[in-house]
Amino acid sequence: MRPLSALIAGSILLLISRQAVADTLSTETATRLADLALACVDKEYPNKIAHVMDSDADAQAPRELTPAFFGCYDWHSAVHGHWLLVRLIRLHPEAPFAVRAREALAKNLTAEHLATEATYLGRRGRETFERPYGLAWLLALARELREWDDPQARAWEAALAPLAHAAAARIAGWLPKLAYPIREGEHNQTAFAFGLILDWARGTRDRGMEDLLVARTRALYAADRDCPIGYEPSGQDFLSPCLAEADLMRRVLAPAEFAAWLKTFLPRIPRNGSADWLPIGLVTDRTDGKLVHLDGLNLSRAWMLEGIVSGLPEKDSRIPALRAAAMRHRSAGLSAVTGDNYAGGHWLGTFATYLVTARGIAPRPASR
Repeated sequence: MRPLSALIAGSILLLISRQAVADTLSTETATRLADLALACVDKEYPNKIAHVMDSDADAQAPRELTPAFFGCYDWHSAVHGHWLLVRLIRLHPEAPFAVRAREALAKNLTAEHLATEATYLGRRGRETFERPYGLAWLLALARELREWDDPQARAWEAALAPLAHAAAARIAGWLPKLAYPIREGEHNQTAFAFGLILDWARGTRDRGMEDLLVARTRALYAADRDCPIGYEPSGQDFLSPCLAEADLMRRVLAPAEFAAWLKTFLPRIPRNGSADWLPIGLVTDRTDGKLVHLDGLNLSRAWMLEGIVSGLPEKDSRIPALRAAAMRHRSAGLSAVTGDNYAGGHWLGTFATYLVTARGIAPRPASR
């Protein structure tokens, strides 16, 4: 099977418009990515359920507990597998995979299924369920549907609205109580989730959530300095603590302010255009569900580096080194997106799609 890196041009231009992304992302590549999600959004087993049980009644099959998002091994992967399908249909509405993708979405995103999901989320003892990672991806899915001018999308958005509202309310209630950021390379990390949620808040014009997130981001991260990126990655990271924080901060700071903050936060970014300052993550066993996380790290580092570039003044002398490192990580990450092993195949397609469609990069408002 040809890796995606052989199908995607090597450019790391920061594409923003829908048409520019669609023109660069070929139908063949989009089909390959969609196939990864279509192979798992209705694949119930193997399945990792993570919830508090109050009685024997809670011992049910995944499709009964969460009938919309029961596939792809775990809840958050099922959620972002649906996001992947919506994202790619939007960019390639006439592609052959679009029919199958619409059928899968229509089967799962029903009002009845999503009402059951909302009930599940609201049960006592599940206050921390999928917080923040899965809830952030759920809001990303809601944003993708909202921005899609399509009759089916509007119906799916309406059906998803109660669950999305519950997720947003849970995040809003948690943020003021969060005394410290969570700086790890897996699901609990706050920086990456904050970025997704902030993009949702701006895309849906939720000014209250935007203001809350911007304030908490500044409070939790603005004074940080000398991030120890040389200690990264840990053995099962799929997110970079240092780069995710920088990619978040460029969303809330104006370019000049962000450039100054980045100089203090990552002072060793070279100005000679070299990529050697940030070696790629090494994967030794792609059948191991934790070790394969490092393929995801290479993909997420690539989009975070590109995001950082998008937040800097155009003539910043660090940009060549950031772009060189992004290119190296992009190539390494995409070459691993083959679907040969379910350990990575059930989720790496989403990370590849987020990267190659430049979803995290958009014009930012001036500093407020």
